[in-house]
Amino acid sequence: MTTFALHYQVAAEDPHSHHFHITLHIAKPARKQRVSLPVWIPGSYLVREFARHLSSLQASQNGAHVHVTPLSKNSWEIACDDEEPLTLQWRVYAFDNSVRAAWLDAQRGFFNPTSLCLRVHGQERLPHTLTLLRPACGAQWQVATALRPLHTDADGFGSYQAADYDELADSPVEMGLFWSASFDVLGIAHRFVVAGAPPRFDGQRLLADAKRICEAAIRFWHPEVKDSAVGIAPHDRYVFLLNAVGNGYGGLEHRHSTALICNRSDLPRSSVEESAQPEGYRTLLGLISHEYFHTWNVKRMRPAEFASYDWDQENYTQLLWFFEGFTSYYDDLLLRRAGLLSDEQYLKLLAKTIHQVAQTPGQAVQSVAQASFDAWIKYYRQDENTINATVSYYTKGALVALCLDLQLRQEGKTDLDAVMRALWQRSAGGPIGETDILDTLKALSGRSWKKELKAWVHGTDPLPLPQTLATVGITLEFRPPSWMLRLGLLVQESNGSVIVRRVLSGSAAAQAGMAAGDEWLGIRLPAVAGKAPQHMWRIRKLEELDMLLQTQLPCRFDALVARDGVLLWLPTSLTQENAGQGEAHLVARDAKVLLPWLTGAP
Repeated sequence: MTTFALHYQVAAEDPHSHHFHITLHIAKPARKQRVSLPVWIPGSYLVREFARHLSSLQASQNGAHVHVTPLSKNSWEIACDDEEPLTLQWRVYAFDNSVRAAWLDAQRGFFNPTSLCLRVHGQERLPHTLTLLRPACGAQWQVATALRPLHTDADGFGSYQAADYDELADSPVEMGLFWSASFDVLGIAHRFVVAGAPPRFDGQRLLADAKRICEAAIRFWHPEVKDSAVGIAPHDRYVFLLNAVGNGYGGLEHRHSTALICNRSDLPRSSVEESAQPEGYRTLLGLISHEYFHTWNVKRMRPAEFASYDWDQENYTQLLWFFEGFTSYYDDLLLRRAGLLSDEQYLKLLAKTIHQVAQTPGQAVQSVAQASFDAWIKYYRQDENTINATVSYYTKGALVALCLDLQLRQEGKTDLDAVMRALWQRSAGGPIGETDILDTLKALSGRSWKKELKAWVHGTDPLPLPQTLATVGITLEFRPPSWMLRLGLLVQESNGSVIVRRVLSGSAAAQAGMAAGDEWLGIRLPAVAGKAPQHMWRIRKLEELDMLLQTQLPCRFDALVARDGVLLWLPTSLTQENAGQGEAHLVARDAKVLLPWLTGAP
């Protein structure tokens, strides 16, 4: 029996049935020991009910069975002798190939401890140890995790230690056959792991680019750093765990690591010129930058409501516009400052964010503070009406940061970079509230920003983007829209059919009665005076509309759609008043004016 107070043992014994086997030894249990599995994982604000994959929970003391009583959907109580060690055993089904839960097959294992490791109530603050057993199918497997090793073999199998349950829960584990390399950033050890990398994967390029991102982030938060950030930055080690798949994208931040997923085709390729690298590689670098920035902004400096996690229910905050939105603002901006994006490339990505918000009718319905609070029921449960009812705290939050940064710079006393660093110092890398943000803004700029935050964060009026961008010599333009944007439709072409996926509220399509799920079959044009009636036209591709519809407004036609097996004619009228905007485009008038902002100069 282990001498540790709390010790988990994880065995990947059934890879073909996708089950982890977990054993927990509790040296000194309570007389009525309660245990539970979290219902959510920090950084992903949705109750995911991880306990639904837990089965076969059993308890014993000195080899004798002890009764386990379920208390709720995710918690149990064991009536036991508090003078004897308690052993629990259970299984977890692991077939979620995302960054949030657990996965196991004969090629790879991955888990977040929130999906596998029961929390021992009353002992959460004690040290926790975890032993990873090598599976029979994994003779050549390796392990990657940011947990501190106690006794491990050359491949990483063995025992690890966490200071408490929160640190254990915040430390994902990757195991299998993967590409791995290490690099040093200002004295801090970093490791990059890629599972599923194809043969032409250029690992050295990824490593070099990741190093530039990490150094840019450390120097952003700690500009006083010269040659070493050890003892200054909040982390002394960091691990990137990237899973390359056929189709996927996402990331989840942790204290000393991040779990990432990307398309295999987006990885950099060896012996390929810069211009021939996958377009998605820039997106991957932005994801790396985003999650690494979270090392400061949300994993340490965090909403006051997250000072201590409640693992059993939703943890509400109205500040995700700051912690996710401001991180989204800086992720691409730091790529530019690291020399991984040109000015043109950065402005193109910023224009994309502006376009996404502009094409969201929900921005006039819900404030970004409300969107933060409602993340648990709206952001992670999107449907065909989400775009009309809510706004993303990522994208609009990023634009709030943009407006703050450029207006602070215009006034000449400070900038958002300095505000972020001052907040870090003010909070000592801990919990903050909106009052802290306002107080710091006032202290550095010399005036109150309550009016702006009330309008931009708690209001639903459009942000002052054109006039704000003009302060750095940028003109915001909207290019001529496609027919789908004019009509207010988001559609998908599939096997010769045009399927409606979203209908923007107030648009011409909404006024005509189009609905998500409609198959747009054809159009009927009105007769022209003095000429024969027009034919009805079949629609199989979006480009066919350009040949059929006039560019001048107003434009009228009847749309033929199929809905639940019924054919419907929908009279459609597109006018100047209900026509949607085109794609946002940023035009820089003076590159010199841009330079201080894009390079981070004061």
